[in-house]
Amino acid sequence: MTNDTNIGIVGTGVYLPKAKITAEEIASQTKGVWTADAVRNKLGIEEKTIPGINDGTQEMSVWASEDVLKKTNIDPLEIDLIISVGEEWKEYPLTTSAIYLQHKISAVNAWAIDIQQRCCTTISAMKIAKDMMLADEDINTVLIAGGYRNGDFVDYADKNMSMMYNLGAGGGAIILKKNYNKNLLLGSHIITDGSMARDVGVEFGGTEKPITCDNINEAYKSLRMFNPEHMKNRLNDVSMDNWMICIDKAFEKSGLSKSELGFLAVLHFKKSMYNVMLEQLNLNEDQSIYLNNIGHIGQIDQIISINTALEQNKIKNGTVIAMIAAGIGYAWAANVIKWGPLN
Repeated sequence: MTNDTNIGIVGTGVYLPKAKITAEEIASQTKGVWTADAVRNKLGIEEKTIPGINDGTQEMSVWASEDVLKKTNIDPLEIDLIISVGEEWKEYPLTTSAIYLQHKISAVNAWAIDIQQRCCTTISAMKIAKDMMLADEDINTVLIAGGYRNGDFVDYADKNMSMMYNLGAGGGAIILKKNYNKNLLLGSHIITDGSMARDVGVEFGGTEKPITCDNINEAYKSLRMFNPEHMKNRLNDVSMDNWMICIDKAFEKSGLSKSELGFLAVLHFKKSMYNVMLEQLNLNEDQSIYLNNIGHIGQIDQIISINTALEQNKIKNGTVIAMIAAGIGYAWAANVIKWGPLN
């Protein structure tokens, strides 16, 4: 592969359920711990998406993929590789989401694989896809897609879980193409910290604590912090610094100055931290989208952000974009995208 080979973003697709839950409804389920005003102003949630009866994790990835295929006029037969970034909480455990997606969109020439890094999965998948495309002459077009509905596990009466009250539902898809000569995916950087690997997770339903008659009433609402003090203290110590390291390294690998950043595609988190991040990056609120009417749809947030920004004309030819994410485990990630034609 030559040094001038480039990888570009052809387009994005999104599926969002019609059903939503409001700040008032969330507050009522906290049993008085949170007011609706606090849910809005501190957690940054006006409302968020929740899955409807047919909104399965895998199905939402299919619908998002159909959206991007329609918008880009890409023939599914062109796709060489499908990477699913969908969550492990899905219609049927141990089914491979990417292979299901391959079948549903008739991408018969592709091969398919699932990867998972929680809310950092999309950015990591984009790096993996780019590296594979540069290394393998047979991979020219890649579909990255996934669905998410981890909000199903949230117990709003658990005050330790307030940082995850925003978990919503939806699907996203993005298509990358070799030598597309526009919307270039440039550098990426990822950090993981295994000291928090088991600080939070779903307590029941795995091999360690199977679902039984005794715990079934709480098992499906058992997304919990196993070690809240350790996680809180560790995040306070390293989280913002790790984000900035990822951003700095991604720009360094891209050969661009961070001062060129024009749009931040960022996950949903509490408004105060969002404001701090914009300030540290010398951005204003017109240079990002705060997902306070959608919530946090895990690794789909950045796709939704770019998709919405394109619709709102916040991304134009020449805009330098950074996608950033953090995921439980813990992981931080950032990449850099130069939108528009290759100069």
